[in-house]
Amino acid sequence: MDVLKIATAGSVDDGKSTLIGRLLYDTKSLTDDKLEAIAQNSKKKGYDYLDFSLATDGLVAEREQGITIDVAHIYFSTAKRSYIIADTPGHVEYTRNMVTGASTSQVAIVLIDARKGVIEQTKRHFFINNLLRIKDVIVAVNKMDLVDFDESNFTKIKLDMLSLQENAVYKDQKITFIPISALNGDNVVEKSENMLWYQGTSLLDHLENTSIEDVKDVTQTRFQVQTVIRPKKAEYHDFRGYAGKIKGGDFSVGDEIIVLPGNTSSTIKEIHFFDQTFEKAVNGTSVTLTLVDDIDVSRGDVIVKANELPRSEKNLTATVCWMDKTPLQAGKKYKVQHGVHKVVSKITAIKTLIQPEELGTKHDVAEALKMNDIGEITFKVNKELHFDNYAENKENGAFIFIDPQTNTTAGVGFIG
Repeated sequence: MDVLKIATAGSVDDGKSTLIGRLLYDTKSLTDDKLEAIAQNSKKKGYDYLDFSLATDGLVAEREQGITIDVAHIYFSTAKRSYIIADTPGHVEYTRNMVTGASTSQVAIVLIDARKGVIEQTKRHFFINNLLRIKDVIVAVNKMDLVDFDESNFTKIKLDMLSLQENAVYKDQKITFIPISALNGDNVVEKSENMLWYQGTSLLDHLENTSIEDVKDVTQTRFQVQTVIRPKKAEYHDFRGYAGKIKGGDFSVGDEIIVLPGNTSSTIKEIHFFDQTFEKAVNGTSVTLTLVDDIDVSRGDVIVKANELPRSEKNLTATVCWMDKTPLQAGKKYKVQHGVHKVVSKITAIKTLIQPEELGTKHDVAEALKMNDIGEITFKVNKELHFDNYAENKENGAFIFIDPQTNTTAGVGFIG
């Protein structure tokens, strides 16, 4: 069954958690005990309706304040496919959390309060989805019931968002506009009788009919070796396999390959998955490869097709979202984790500070990047990285900075 990964974004009280709760409720994905807890807590608050936000806000502070603080991953399924929703916070001080949640998503839902329209946070959320190359963005104009389901209100927001798209760096984004009421369920799972002027589908119908092929990257094949398999059984005495996950395209038996950084060549002999062998393995699958030639391959090496070489450099430029309380400054050293490969890096310069709420306007003067800042930097690594531009291969174009003193994840970067 297909799995579609979705990130949500929206400002405070735009209704992200309520929308997700409504999706879970209307698709009958909530357990009886969860429904009972929602009903009891809604009654305690004096509501005459079910507060669906309680289905996702797991932290005590979230429930007390009515806001989302941390990234929550929600899983549900329909008869057609499975879904993973990253419910990300909308506050500017949790920008790092939104970047984390959206970085692995294929579709984004940006909520806008029908009464407030496009605000500063909306622009920030749109920019981040654009930066992360989310191909399919759904703009859900929520709380239409509070503006009497007025079409002109929806149309104005739609035009404002389309003007933002005209100034976006990434032009291949598909944007779909859906007027909804998450609280009442209008256009969430079923089409609403209150907005007959809207000719599109419900939110769930859009998700159900989104092509996985359309939202995933069509990229060159990358395979970073996670471990070398040498069984200690007599019948497998000569077996030497390389386990990892395919990122990008696909591998077939007989493909001519090159192993980096050694730049040695061979041919794929077999593709194993547990106790089975296959002629072909596609993007996202974890397999074990064997090669025709007995060459030196170690953990962290990259196997690529002979005609699809990545970039290999020591001096790099990247867009970084900083996540640490200690600011990023030129001259500091960090570990760079690129897949399973680790190298030591030194920040050579902070080129610009990017303003997401100004659609990526770059300010040339930036002495440091503070927590939640986004900026463009240059850095040097002690060993070549074998990478692609993030726009071409998201998994092979992203990395994290690790503070060598505290071993915490200090920032996430996107090359290119």
